[in-house]
Amino acid sequence: MVKDITSRDSKQFHINLLGCGNLTFYNVAISAPKDSLNTDGIHIGRSSGIDITDSAIETGDDCVSIGDGSGQINIQRITCGLGHGICVGSLGKYPNEEPMVGISVKNCTFINTQNGVRRLSRIKLSNVSFRNIQGTTSTQVPVKLVCSQGVPCQDFELGDNNGNEGLAMSQCKNIKPNLLDKQLPRTCA
Repeated sequence: MVKDITSRDSKQFHINLLGCGNLTFYNVAISAPKDSLNTDGIHIGRSSGIDITDSAIETGDDCVSIGDGSGQINIQRITCGLGHGICVGSLGKYPNEEPMVGISVKNCTFINTQNGVRRLSRIKLSNVSFRNIQGTTSTQVPVKLVCSQGVPCQDFELGDNNGNEGLAMSQCKNIKPNLLDKQLPRTCA
């Protein structure tokens, strides 16, 4: 368990997990200026059994980014601010990338992020859940779920997610999520 730590103004990833298993982050505080590029809070690659809970992450890039080969990732009760939000993907650029299975994002708050949760990938993603996501966005597209035409996303669940009122919209490609409860903005409609 990684508990009660603070990371400020890292030049790249604040925390970079590669090939890790069964690790919990609790009460972690990460911060970097909004204009700092490539300052992901926590990057997860080819890892499984990772839990991130009760933490605050404010960076110029992704609060949490999840790369190929990762599974059983649980993100709960984090406050995410400034940058892009939580990113699942940006995959499919390189050969031999591995699928991702079992990603859960619940009870999180996003404050002035470009997106809440975004998913950009060309590899298989399945068994993914985004529940009770709250917050504000700095763009009109807080929900971005873009999946590969050749390998569409499967078993996606979205429930009780609330973003800005007004002109916010979602962007969805090659995905038909199971919509539970209310969605603001309307997602993949």
